[in-house]
Amino acid sequence: MYHIEKMGKQQLGSRLEDELLNYILRTPVDVGQKIPNEFELAEQFGVGRSTVREAVKGLVTRGILEVRRGAGTFVVSHHLLNEDPLGLARLEDKYKLALELFELRLMMEPEIASLAAQKAGAGEKMRLQELCLQVEELYSNEEDHLAKDVEFHTHIARCSQNRVVEMLIPLINSAVTTFGNLTHRKLKKETIETHRAVTDAIVKGDSVGAKCAMIMHLTYNRQMLVKMMEEHGEGNTAE
Repeated sequence: MYHIEKMGKQQLGSRLEDELLNYILRTPVDVGQKIPNEFELAEQFGVGRSTVREAVKGLVTRGILEVRRGAGTFVVSHHLLNEDPLGLARLEDKYKLALELFELRLMMEPEIASLAAQKAGAGEKMRLQELCLQVEELYSNEEDHLAKDVEFHTHIARCSQNRVVEMLIPLINSAVTTFGNLTHRKLKKETIETHRAVTDAIVKGDSVGAKCAMIMHLTYNRQMLVKMMEEHGEGNTAE
């Protein structure tokens, strides 16, 4: 049983909100599963039921929980809305979501890479080379490369030195993560080669080359996704 020290009601609710989130992530309570009811949570955390209601309400606002009348309170995401600002993690059809994200990425990321080639400083270019190598090593060693892959694409966005682009980074991260979770290193050779091509072009200041390399990178990924969707019977995805 947890115990939260007595404090002001507002502080207590905020503290329980964090504790409840940690409980969901540590247990873990998977997306789609129901958390214990209000009475059980009050007993477990040593607080009143009104405090539990406030904490649950907070996690609903943050995109973690959903209250379904007559059924209970369910986990709908493990990602906070500030990490997933559009609530994409809630969408159930991950293949369709990944394909739609690719449509958006093809609009955005080639131009972002082009800007990065024009504006990245020496230190930023060096860091990009390091990240490219780290992703490659993880991929080659059959280790989980996803977090580092996200960091690679995030850094390219920051290299653009465009503040609005930086605000879109969580969306780019969601797209990279969604695709990575579906494919599980099925594009090892293509990813390594196109990451190198994007990196080399940005380091050289070749904006057209960076744009083309990013288009190629995303095209390989999209082709793999379409193939997987066809194998899973997702229908005609090429329309």
